[in-house]
Amino acid sequence: MNSSSSLWSVFVTFLRLGVTSFGGPTAHLGFFHEEFVSRKKWLTEQAYGDLLALCQFLPGPASSQVGFGIGLMRGGWAGGLLAWAGFTLPSAAIMCLFALGVMSWGSGGGWLTGLQLAVIAVIAKAVWNLASSLCPNRATQTMALAAAAVMLLVSGSIIQIGLMVAGALVGAFFLKADAKAPEGEAGQTEPEITDQSGGAVSSTVCLTLFVTLLVTLPIIAATSGPGLGWKLADSFYRTGSLVFGGGHVVLPLLQQETVEPGWVAEDTFLAGYGAAQAVPGPLFTFSAFVGTAASGVGMGLVALVSVFLPSWLLVGGLLPHWNKLRRIHWIRRALAGTNAVVVGLLVAALYHPAWTRGVSGMKDVAFVLVTFALLVVWKLPPWLVVVVAGIAGAVVLS
Repeated sequence: MNSSSSLWSVFVTFLRLGVTSFGGPTAHLGFFHEEFVSRKKWLTEQAYGDLLALCQFLPGPASSQVGFGIGLMRGGWAGGLLAWAGFTLPSAAIMCLFALGVMSWGSGGGWLTGLQLAVIAVIAKAVWNLASSLCPNRATQTMALAAAAVMLLVSGSIIQIGLMVAGALVGAFFLKADAKAPEGEAGQTEPEITDQSGGAVSSTVCLTLFVTLLVTLPIIAATSGPGLGWKLADSFYRTGSLVFGGGHVVLPLLQQETVEPGWVAEDTFLAGYGAAQAVPGPLFTFSAFVGTAASGVGMGLVALVSVFLPSWLLVGGLLPHWNKLRRIHWIRRALAGTNAVVVGLLVAALYHPAWTRGVSGMKDVAFVLVTFALLVVWKLPPWLVVVVAGIAGAVVLS
C-alpha cells in the first residue's frame, strides 16, 4: 500500500482531478465518488460516506479534506500529502500567476470590475444555498441574522471568532437535540473507516500541534518584527482553523485579516476572489493569490500551506476517533449553531466589502442581476459565469 507505485498512482490521479475538477466542492465530491468508489474501488460506499461526514464536521474545505483523507487512508501521510499536492497545486499556480499579472497590470480596467461584480453574485448564491440547508428553522435563522447585524456594526477578526464561539455554545445548549446529522450517516451500520496515519500516537501529536500553533502563532507574529512571513502564517492558519461552511467563508475572514491591515488592496482582493471561481480545484487556493499579491510568490506559498495545515492536522488527528465523535449529540448541535453564524457572516460580507466596494451605479446593479440570473436561474457553472463577467466587464464597464 505504501509502495512507490501506489503513491505515484495517488499523486497522478489527484493531479488529473486537480486540472479538471471545475464546479466547486459539491462537484469535487461527486468526482471523488466516481473515481475512488465507483471506478478504482479504493473505498466502499460506506467508508466514503463516513469520511465525508467527518470532513463536513470539521472546519476547513470539505472537498480538500476528503481528498487528503483518501490519500491518508491509501498511503499514509505521504499519500495524504501527495493527494493534496496533486489536487491543489495546479489551481494554486494559476492563482499565483494571476496575482503577478494584477501586480504588473494594475487593478484598474473593466475586466477586473466585472470580476468584482461577479463576486457579489457568487456570494449571493452561496448565501441562498447555505441558508436553505444550514438555517432550516426560526432559531438558526435568527442566529444568522443576529450574527450579520453584529458584523455590520462591529467588524474585526476577533468579533468573527467570538460570534462562532457564541454560535457553538448557543447551539450546544439551546438548539433541538435532533440537529441535522452529518451527511452520509443515515441508515448506515458500523463505520468502515480505516487509516494509516499512525493510530493513537499520531492522532495525539496532530491535535496537540493544531492547538499549539493556534495559540503560539499570534504571539510569534506579534513579536516577529516588520516582515510579513509570520503574520501571514498566523492569519491564514487561523482562517483555516475557523472556516465552517465551505470555501466561500474565506472571504469575510481573509478580508478582515489582509485588507484591513493594508497588505492587499480591496479591489485586488475582490478581483482575485472572482478569478478563484474560474479555476479548477479548491477555492482555498485563493490564499495563494492573496499571499502573492501581498509580497510575492514566496508569501503565496506560505499562505497556501498555512491555510491548509489545520485541515491536515485535524483530519489526521480525528480520523481514528470519528466513529465515537459522530454519535455525540451536543457536538452536532454546536456545529449547527456555528453553521448558522457562518451564514450570517456571509450575509454581512455580501454587503461589505462586496456590495459597498463593488457597486457604484445602476449599470453595476444591472450587471450583478444578470450574473446572478446566470448562476441561479440558468444554472451555469461559476467558472463560466466569471469568465463571461470578465469579458463583459471589459466591453461595457471600461
